[in-house]
Amino acid sequence: MKKENNRLAKNFRGVSLFLFALPAMVMMVFQGLYTIVDTVFVARFVNTDALSAINIVTPVLSLTVGLGTMLAAGGNAVISRNMGEGYGQLAKENFTLIILSGAVSGTVLAGAIFTWMKELLFFLGAKEVLYSYAEDYLGLLLFFLPAYMLQTIFANLFVTAGHPGLGTVLSVGSGVLNIVLDYVFIVICHMGIKGAALGTGLGVSFTVIGGFIFFRPERMNRKKHIKEGWRTLYFCKTPFRKEVLLESCINGSSEMVGQLSAAVTTLLFNLSMLRLAGKDGVAAITIMNYLQFLFHGLYIGFSMGTAPVIGYHYGMFISEKENAPDDSDGHSSKRLYGIIGLCMRFVLAASIGVFLLSFLGSEMLVGMFAGKSKTVYQLAAEGMKIFSFSFLFSGLNIFISAMFTALSNGKASAFLSFFRTFVLLTGAILILPRFLGITGVWLAAPAAEFTGALFSLGAILKAERKIR
Repeated sequence: MKKENNRLAKNFRGVSLFLFALPAMVMMVFQGLYTIVDTVFVARFVNTDALSAINIVTPVLSLTVGLGTMLAAGGNAVISRNMGEGYGQLAKENFTLIILSGAVSGTVLAGAIFTWMKELLFFLGAKEVLYSYAEDYLGLLLFFLPAYMLQTIFANLFVTAGHPGLGTVLSVGSGVLNIVLDYVFIVICHMGIKGAALGTGLGVSFTVIGGFIFFRPERMNRKKHIKEGWRTLYFCKTPFRKEVLLESCINGSSEMVGQLSAAVTTLLFNLSMLRLAGKDGVAAITIMNYLQFLFHGLYIGFSMGTAPVIGYHYGMFISEKENAPDDSDGHSSKRLYGIIGLCMRFVLAASIGVFLLSFLGSEMLVGMFAGKSKTVYQLAAEGMKIFSFSFLFSGLNIFISAMFTALSNGKASAFLSFFRTFVLLTGAILILPRFLGITGVWLAAPAAEFTGALFSLGAILKAERKIR
């Protein structure tokens, strides 16, 4: 594979880098939107017990997505670096290995959950009528668990392959199919929560099928006239390389930490608000979590879209350094530093924009979930004014963690992610409400994100000196 045929090798400027990352940003924001719509169908056309059962099962899906994200982000760093170093065949082999590992891991996880599903559901809190709903939902969704994992991996690697737009099209198609099938199975066919699981599973499978078709082996490509470089990645024979899987898991561990911490902090938020404001408080923090998921999708999508570019140019930097060890100010290092600088400026600008939207439009945003006459609306609208300050710093934290993953520095990425979520955010949730009440709950995220940003900036300044 020649480097000049790879879209990642482009000399990116501000607009071109943004346009390259835009499909991934649209994909992640859209996923947030159709996830919200999905829950509305269950709440309105089944019942609130079914919605609660889905929330109980959510940690299982978070674990699955977390494992997939770990393989995707860590594997992406390895694959893009291989391409940047000029090892095209090695990149294809490692790409195939990551996909196979995701499929096997998803299948093994589904089998383990099926074996101990009763004990797992009781541990997660499914009792009495909720157990029946949770068993129906998870039992059917287990058939699609490998697809859940592969969807996450494909979404990342479409960008690495230089076709982020295709990943976005498939993701949007998956979301639309999910919504349509929800209506058919739940509203028309009256399948209840089983219909929700089936619609979700088939929607996820849409992206996976598209991925297998696009990345099919070269021998299955009937269009022999396709120009060279159209597909920089595709399936091929690969040996088992445990060192590649180990590096991928270590590099992507921060993304896994993020998924696990989300489940823990959500539980702590719920318990705090339940103690301070009852079920209305829990509903208010749920609204906040949905809005946070939506806005964070913008940052995550941008990080997902730019990580392969950073990884590729990091590979070029390594190759150049090996060939000219005395040249500490080479062409590739300047490009790499310039790309990271462009990313930082975009994240800072986006953070200000998201903050202004969430702060000034808090009532409008909360109004999408609750009527103005309800106590939930009052709690959430007032809380959003405080919670919105977290968006000034969370984008920076998300990008810097992803950047270190792309630079194959999984230790720094994992530390920043773990410290920001499990230490800072968990500590803030446990401490601030005891002194400030409900205001302390809303302040927890801004306090944790601000402190985390200080550590992230320190880490990136240290890395900057190394890259230079």
